[in-house]
Amino acid sequence: MLLDGEDWASKFKTFQTEAWRLETLPQYLVPQEAEEFAAFKAGARFPGPYEDSWTEMVRTRNVGRVHVLTQPLSDYLRFEFERYYQHQAPAGEDIRILDVTDRPNPLADVEDFWMFDRSTIVLMHYEAHGKQISRELYEGDPAPFIEYQRIAVAASVPFLEYAAR
Repeated sequence: MLLDGEDWASKFKTFQTEAWRLETLPQYLVPQEAEEFAAFKAGARFPGPYEDSWTEMVRTRNVGRVHVLTQPLSDYLRFEFERYYQHQAPAGEDIRILDVTDRPNPLADVEDFWMFDRSTIVLMHYEAHGKQISRELYEGDPAPFIEYQRIAVAASVPFLEYAAR
């Protein structure tokens, strides 16, 4: 089943214990970010901290992610680090980085996904350059995704530690 609109938004409103994401791409083409991303590439920087609905949610709920990446960082990742991660991590989101520049990727064949309450999986489908194609509710056994999360968390470091390097 494809998820969009309120069906998608409701996943973040109704999860009980945890929302967790695996990110595997060096760039995401998000229409809502296009103007800010262009400004970032032109030299604009984003002061913070700031408050928005996401920051409010991560202050009170268990939200996390691991972003798999390689060096050098793409422009988008540098933007994402400055615009989002450096504000969301101190607010409470458990953001972790799995840098596979000099080591094998333990999740090389795993695509992006969100997992809610370790039971509901939403596959995030993207074109190679980062444009989202669709979100699909996965209807199989969540056990492999729970294992992907375990591997990702064990092999990664907290974002603030990674950024301090």
